[in-house]
Amino acid sequence: MARIAPLDAPFTADVAAQLATMMPTGMPPIALFRTYAKNLPMTVAMSQWGRYELGRHLSLTLREREIVILRTCARCRCEYEWGVHLMVFAHRAGLTRPEIASLTDGVPDDACWTTGRERALIQVVDALHDSSDIDDSLWQSAREVLDEPQVLDLLLLCGWYHAICFAARAARVDLEPGAPRFTDVVA
Repeated sequence: MARIAPLDAPFTADVAAQLATMMPTGMPPIALFRTYAKNLPMTVAMSQWGRYELGRHLSLTLREREIVILRTCARCRCEYEWGVHLMVFAHRAGLTRPEIASLTDGVPDDACWTTGRERALIQVVDALHDSSDIDDSLWQSAREVLDEPQVLDLLLLCGWYHAICFAARAARVDLEPGAPRFTDVVA
């Protein structure tokens, strides 16, 4: 049960306008965004960063972005955000069932990861999750496949989704109807 109940329609004009900027046209706002809207100044401030992280200016590809997000959400055990991203972006990102299973409960050396670049993304997410740092060896191997802007985007994307996972889990945001669950993915 949600610890912070999301706002329900009808929304005030300022809340409705903000939520409209956060969702594709015609789609109702998800519970997490309706929860954030309880603090509208915060929601407004974080929206621009969120648009960057999910937008075309991010130096990582859509596939790479979703690998980072899904792994981060899985490691944080944030079924809510993991399920939303799986439902909305996994197909567009070209992620296979074995890759999704690996991101959820596997390891970077699983056979489905055939590029060093994708393995490096997962290794960096795991290191940041486990120790909030990256050792010199992993840094070197990541830099062999990622340039500096990509590394910076990777670091901040992972951190951003840690924050989102912390908020979704601690607020106990109810899972979205129809979104996949961890139990739907078997490694």
